Amino acid sequence: MSNATFVGSEAAVREISQQPDVWREAASNIAAEQAAIDAFLEPLLALDDLRIVLTGAGTSAFIGEIAAPALSRLLGRRVEAVATTDIVSNPRDAFAEDIPTLLVSFARSGNSPESTAATALADQSLTSVGHLILTCDASGALFAQHHGRPGSRTVLMPARSNDEGFAMTSSFTSMLLSALLILGGPDDTAVEAVATAASRILDERQDSIRALAGAGCERVVYIGSGSLTGLARESALKLLELTAGAVVTYYDSALGFRHGPKAALDDSTLVVVYVSADPYTKLYDLDIVTELRATLPPERVVVISPEPLPDADESWVLSELAGVDDAFLAAAYVVVAQLLGLSFSLGLGATPDNPFPGGTVNRVVQGVRIHPVASPPVGGPGRSR
Repeated sequence: MSNATFVGSEAAVREISQQPDVWREAASNIAAEQAAIDAFLEPLLALDDLRIVLTGAGTSAFIGEIAAPALSRLLGRRVEAVATTDIVSNPRDAFAEDIPTLLVSFARSGNSPESTAATALADQSLTSVGHLILTCDASGALFAQHHGRPGSRTVLMPARSNDEGFAMTSSFTSMLLSALLILGGPDDTAVEAVATAASRILDERQDSIRALAGAGCERVVYIGSGSLTGLARESALKLLELTAGAVVTYYDSALGFRHGPKAALDDSTLVVVYVSADPYTKLYDLDIVTELRATLPPERVVVISPEPLPDADESWVLSELAGVDDAFLAAAYVVVAQLLGLSFSLGLGATPDNPFPGGTVNRVVQGVRIHPVASPPVGGPGRSR
C-alpha cells in the first residue's frame, strides 16, 4: 500500500498488498506439482458420471460459487458448489445420489469443524469419493487427516497466504486461482493478467477507494452475474466483516437485483457493479448500470470492467483483463472490495485485523457441535447400495 499502515490493520494491509506476488508463487507451485496432481485426477475425470463438488465454509464456500460455472463450462461436465455448512446440516440432500464424486475442499486453516465433518460425511455417504484438499495451513486438521491418505490429494498454498488477519484475502484468491489452474488447466497468461491488474488497483486506485469509503455511504451493494455473483457475495461479506456489521451490505446478480432487492437503494447507498467479460452476459450488466445511474448520483455507481464501456470516463477499466474468463477476473476485482472494506473499517475507527475484539465472531468458527449421523445418511426406503 502507498501510505503507512495503521495500528490494528498491519496484517490486512500486508495480505491484500502481497496478492499479485502470492498468485505467481501459487501458479509456480501448481506447475511443479501438476504431474502428481494429474495422476490423482485423471482416473476420476475419466468417469463419465463423475460429480465434482466444490465445498468450503463462508469465504471458502464462495470460491466454489465463483469457480463452478467456469469449470462446468471448461470441463463440459457437472460441477457444483455446495457449502460444507450445507453438507453437514443436510447430508441427505447434499449426497442424495450415490455416484462417483470428487469433493474439492477449500479451507484457510482447515480447523473449522465443518471442514473435516464434510469430508467424513462424504466418505460415509458415498461408495466412491475422492478428496482434493486445497488449504493454506499444513498444521490444520483437514490437511493432517488427508495428507498421504489413499483417495486424497492435498495441495498447500504458499505459506504467506495463510492470512493472519481476521478476513480471508490472499488465502481466498490463492485457493481460487489454484483451483482454476488445477481443474481447468494451466493458464500463465490469465495469472499474469490478474496479477498485473491487481497491482494497478493497488498502485492507482487507493485514493479513489478511500474517497468512496469517506463519502458517508451507509449501505453498499455489490452486483455481478454468473461467476461474478459469487464474487459479489464475497465482496459484501468482506465489508460486513471488516466493519463489524456497521455498514449494511447486500449482493445480487444483475437480473436478480430488480426482483425486490432494488428496494435497498436509498440516498446513502453505494453500488459496485462487476462487469462480465462474456459479451452476452455483459449486456445485462450494462442494463442494470444504466438503470442504477438513473436512480443514484453517478459517483455512487462504481463500474469495474475489463474493457472500455460507452461511458468510459465513469468506469474503472482494467484493460489487462480483456479476454480473461470471469472466474479469473474475480481475483483481481475482489481487491477493490478488500480495499473498500479496509478503508471503511479504518474510517469507522475499527481494527481490521480484529474487528470483533469481544470475540462475538471469530477468525476460526467456534461453538459448532457436529452431531452424529446414522449410517448411511443418504437414500430412502428400499434403496440399495
